[in-house]
Amino acid sequence: MNKYSVVFVCTGNICRSPTADGVLLKMVEEAGLAASVVVDSAGTQDYHVGEAPDRRAQAHAKKRGYDLSGLRARQVELSDFSRFDLILAMDTSHMRVLERHCPPEHQAKIKLFLDFANQAHEREVPDPYYGGDAGFEHVLDLVEDGCAGLLTHVRNELARRGD
Repeated sequence: MNKYSVVFVCTGNICRSPTADGVLLKMVEEAGLAASVVVDSAGTQDYHVGEAPDRRAQAHAKKRGYDLSGLRARQVELSDFSRFDLILAMDTSHMRVLERHCPPEHQAKIKLFLDFANQAHEREVPDPYYGGDAGFEHVLDLVEDGCAGLLTHVRNELARRGD
């Protein structure tokens, strides 16, 4: 079976991208697609490599039934561009960094995550790191919406591949 793979990218890989990682992973499991889909996250910077997601991100995610505790921050690697089918930037600054480092043959894989959202009117997932609880809740709202649309896309891609 040819797995479909997605990596979410933010700055330090401790708030936005691990939240999306945890949300999509749960949605994929609930849809019975865990054997067909690979989900990961990474940061454009190496500030927090090896660390667990921000405790506030974990706490807010846990209230909604998502467990981020097993995730650890890592930085995007050159091999990610060939390894993943979709490379999803949480905002345009991440997209620019990814585009600068991505080999030309993989540029089309880089997209803004919220382009998959069904209801969000925003194009970027804002960084909640320096804010309060409302910021983490807003990120979860956006991520849940984006992941629901992304799950539809993933299902369509798997069907197109014949998986």
